[in-house]
Amino acid sequence: MYVSTLEVSVPEAEGVTVTEDTLTVELSDGRTISVPLAWYPRLVHATPQERTNWRMIGTGQGIHWPDLDEDLSVEGLLAGRKSGESQRSFKQWLEAKKEGRGLTLYELRAYEKERQSMAGDQ
Repeated sequence: MYVSTLEVSVPEAEGVTVTEDTLTVELSDGRTISVPLAWYPRLVHATPQERTNWRMIGTGQGIHWPDLDEDLSVEGLLAGRKSGESQRSFKQWLEAKKEGRGLTLYELRAYEKERQSMAGDQ
């Protein structure tokens, strides 16, 4: 029996545009993909300046928003994957953003440990 295999290559991101409701990525193979911004809560809650501050990961395999600690892969966008962040993690991130604290996962974990330590001291 012969089984054929399909080799799939994922194009690279070449450009990114974020509006109030849509994330649009221009791909190296000439396609443009648009997805609802609602799929990515950190981008929804970002300022316009935070949304435009992005950089490519690798050679365009993904997109990183340093102000939001958000990373999206082109492969995930093409597969239609929404944010996999837990509600708890997002809630912590949003609270930190509103309070002007650090927003990286490392900073959030350190803050959570500090809060638990302080609660144990009382």
